[in-house]
Amino acid sequence: MSQPQTSFDQLPRYVRVRSEPDATFVEFDFAIGYPDLFVELVLPRAAFASFCEQNRVQHMDAAMAEAIDADMEKWRYGESRGQPA
Repeated sequence: MSQPQTSFDQLPRYVRVRSEPDATFVEFDFAIGYPDLFVELVLPRAAFASFCEQNRVQHMDAAMAEAIDADMEKWRYGESRGQPA
């Protein structure tokens, strides 16, 4: 049996804002399907709001962002910092 395929349009989209709340431009990470595989983008505030609406994004919460950061650190350094070798 084959498993049903999820179409590209059905994949979840994730946003993680990196800029300060009052910044003129919004710096953010954008991912489709996998929150740990993202591109870094910059848009004016109004364009960012439109982008989020058109892509039906999910804003990453603190726990999701922390898990992604820990995984990236593990790949960069071979282990999470603060953990014994």
